[in-house]
Amino acid sequence: MIAKVICYTLNGLEGIPVEVETDVNKGIPAYEMVGLPDTAVKESKERVRSALKNSGLLFPLHKITVNFAPADLKKEGAVFDLAIAVSLLKASEQLVGADVSDTVFLGELALNGDLRPVNGILPILISAKKHGFSKFILPKGNEKEARFLGGAEIYAAANLSEVVAHVSGAALLPPVETAEFSVLSGRRAASADLAYVKGQPVARRALEIAVSGGHNLLMVGPPGTGKTMLARCLPTIMPDLTFEEALEITKIHSVAGTLGEEGIVTERPFRTPHHTATTVSMCGGGNRAVHPGEISLAHGGVLFLDELPEYKRSTLEALRQPLEDGVITIARSAGVVTYPARFMLCASMNPCPCGNYGSAGLTCTCTPAEIRRYRAKVSGPLLDRIDLQVEVDNISYDDLTSQQKQESSAEVKERVEYARRIQRNRFAGAKIVTNAEMGEGEMRAFCKLSAEGDAILRSAFERMKLSARARSRIIKVSRTIADLDASEQILPKHVYEAVSYRIYDKLG
Repeated sequence: MIAKVICYTLNGLEGIPVEVETDVNKGIPAYEMVGLPDTAVKESKERVRSALKNSGLLFPLHKITVNFAPADLKKEGAVFDLAIAVSLLKASEQLVGADVSDTVFLGELALNGDLRPVNGILPILISAKKHGFSKFILPKGNEKEARFLGGAEIYAAANLSEVVAHVSGAALLPPVETAEFSVLSGRRAASADLAYVKGQPVARRALEIAVSGGHNLLMVGPPGTGKTMLARCLPTIMPDLTFEEALEITKIHSVAGTLGEEGIVTERPFRTPHHTATTVSMCGGGNRAVHPGEISLAHGGVLFLDELPEYKRSTLEALRQPLEDGVITIARSAGVVTYPARFMLCASMNPCPCGNYGSAGLTCTCTPAEIRRYRAKVSGPLLDRIDLQVEVDNISYDDLTSQQKQESSAEVKERVEYARRIQRNRFAGAKIVTNAEMGEGEMRAFCKLSAEGDAILRSAFERMKLSARARSRIIKVSRTIADLDASEQILPKHVYEAVSYRIYDKLG
């Protein structure tokens, strides 16, 4: 007898339906799998065999053929275990009368029949729902992640016995209750707050502008001046996630297996990979499956690169295209996958090897040649893509110990959200949401400069020998500064301030 059960596999963030066909015939006992299964899928033979026996079910001693259709698509992972077991029971007539044609079965089986959670459940469920499926059976460990998908019948089982009892009608599983994202959103750990940052008014202002317009930021200054502390405050002033944003970010983290206890991402990501990170770990890839890298895990949030010149040159150069396009396409022998990568880049670095060049109170011991070599580790094209470059210098002891109250993250966040609302209204109906994402068309429509503002920009362009890209980014920053001032027009003072944030172009 032949039985068909639906399962799903992933290609990046897109779920692809797979028909698990099982044929049980009389003959010399054999157990064959066809349809490009990888090692993890082939090893399901023994997992399914033991799970059936230890669940009080019969493993048929016949010729068994399991086919995964479409046959030309490589099947990877243990997500097929449950579908194989159900199709085997159906084909061996142990589930007579049970209709499984409209249900998607997902999950890994333990030898004792328990169901283990698998990665990528949320993107699978979303894709399957788009394809018309509305009934799902999955492991209990994936229940929290699945409860945010509305309009579907989802059942979470602890073991194979519960699945069999549900499918046969002997003991129905309770459906997974849908959870409200609004109950979880807005929860934020108080580990960092701008209220704890002493001094640094220029850097604080740059952080506010960067988050308001989605701009990239570079902080240059001696060691111990608070660059890392400032960077860690970025998530605390970013707008709260919408449910749609949370779902998109959760899909990426679900595939990567980095979801937390809530089953959904409730805060904007803050990723800070070590400077020894490889290009593959930064961009994504892998020997077998193509996994998302740090830039995709930072999607919707912040990618913080501390000590920027210490990263490998090839790794930094790989960021150039995602910074422009907001996506990354990874081509490997395992396949071609496109992941979202719309993140805010925040980087920090010393101005020279000793860290004291340009400091008001410290003496630099580096030679001009050493300084040039150090700065050359960060290429001009990458710096062009960083909108705000600010200097962070040491502060005095009196400022450090001052009891004067500093503006908190919550206060800054209010202004950020105001500027973001202006941008949402401005770009209503478009695919972009922040000023940093504007193309030439949007810039022509929304970033018109006065004659005086254009003269300021022309002078800076010629004096600082800026590129066309740097000019565009100055205009976008000017637009964000104007939004923070609630000004419909970009005034000369906005252009002046935007130009002042090109400190790295003026160093040396």
